[in-house]
Amino acid sequence: MTDSTSPAPSVFVHPTADVEDGAQVGDGTKVWHLAHIRSSAQVGAGCVIGRNVYVDATVTVGDRVKIQNNVSVYQGVTLEDEVFVGPCAVFTNDFRPRAQNPDWTITPTLVRRGASIGANATLVCGIEVGEYAMIAAGSVVTKDVQPYQLVAGNPARPKGWVDAKGEVISRDVANPPAQG
Repeated sequence: MTDSTSPAPSVFVHPTADVEDGAQVGDGTKVWHLAHIRSSAQVGAGCVIGRNVYVDATVTVGDRVKIQNNVSVYQGVTLEDEVFVGPCAVFTNDFRPRAQNPDWTITPTLVRRGASIGANATLVCGIEVGEYAMIAAGSVVTKDVQPYQLVAGNPARPKGWVDAKGEVISRDVANPPAQG
């Protein structure tokens, strides 16, 4: 990773994007139109940060992550390597949001390696999304998602199991198939 004050030649930052001093952006990452990466954020190598994406201070984004247009990744969210975040997906970080709350604390969310989050999905803070899990477009995720689990709906409920490529391999929600 490189500090934004001296980006590596292999990092592309669109002229309309704002990468604040102190942000770290990995080699080969592309930061597109109107994106904003805050100071103390860490974005790994080989990522694609789409148009109008906001990466808040202290957020960690792993390597080879793709964040599609119009996503805000707020403090407390960690995206491990090879996570896909579809357009307009929403992360929260506060169970009881108020405009003024002196006792506010960040509630973390962890998205494990290889997980995919569909367009317009909402992830309520305090959850963990397991590795290679698949969250369907428009879902509202209020509970942990198991590794390789497929969830959909509002609230999101188990619908089956996927493999590392994202193919549905079982619709038996009670019995995860062996992976590997």
